[in-house]
Amino acid sequence: MHERFSGVWICKDFGRVTTGADPTELGRAVLTAYLVGRPTRGETFRVLVRADNGSQSVITPGQLTDPGWKADPAICRALPAYLRDALA
Repeated sequence: MHERFSGVWICKDFGRVTTGADPTELGRAVLTAYLVGRPTRGETFRVLVRADNGSQSVITPGQLTDPGWKADPAICRALPAYLRDALA
């Protein structure tokens, strides 16, 4: 699916984005936005972020425990609208 407001292609299983944002923070924002208001019904979610330099980060819900965390505005601009809206 192409999200026309941010110019990002994304689908249920995989998404790609071009941004200079920290890969771990990007993954944290995506997972947080996806889980907002969503019952998990025992499912396990994780985000795997692979950067162009070959590094990768895996973010799990257990790493989202800081209640004061806010997504960086630069990261939000790289997200599709439905994820940006969930973080607002």
